Amino acid sequence: MGIRIVIADDQAMVRAGLRMVVESDPGMQVVGEAGDGREAVAVARRTRPDIVLMDISMPRMDGLAAARELLETPSPPKIITLTTFDTDENLYAALRAGTSGFLLKVSPPEQLLEAIRVVHSGDALLDPAVTSRVIATFAGRADPTPSPALSELTPRELEVLRLLARGLTNAEIAKDLFVGEATVKTHVARVLMKLGLRDRAQAVVFAYESGVVRPGAA
Repeated sequence: MGIRIVIADDQAMVRAGLRMVVESDPGMQVVGEAGDGREAVAVARRTRPDIVLMDISMPRMDGLAAARELLETPSPPKIITLTTFDTDENLYAALRAGTSGFLLKVSPPEQLLEAIRVVHSGDALLDPAVTSRVIATFAGRADPTPSPALSELTPRELEVLRLLARGLTNAEIAKDLFVGEATVKTHVARVLMKLGLRDRAQAVVFAYESGVVRPGAA
């Protein structure tokens, strides 16, 4: 069946264009479409896709509210938010909602397909450095609130979380800690599991908002 995808956008022509791009890849299948946030939730619950391409600005319920509702369901889909506005505010709001990716509608087709593959594989879509910059800017405005879940992490897992929040890739973390990439992947998986997080993007948000790292820290 390949990667199952739902497209949610209030413009029929945009949905048609996205469907055409997605279905140009034999490993992907569009299993549903929606013209507003409320319909997106209903279609996703009915079709159980792997990924929802979710427009941020839609009637009845916006894409971020729809994303939050879907992500609260058991075995939720991964969500890539789509927008025409490349702003830090939109990016932060999307990450804060728990989405796994953020993509401009004007992005080239190959970038959309790659984004779907990346998110489906379990990684966050954004360049980690961009993600951490945005989170540092906005999460740093409020006093951090330490999470009790941090006590579940080993010292090494806490160190991995700090490096994740600084925007390092698995390869860079491995080099910094003098371990193999496979070991880093294991640590990252355990960090996400213990903290109840879906992916690296959420880990970056968590690290800043819980005070594990501070804005501007090296």
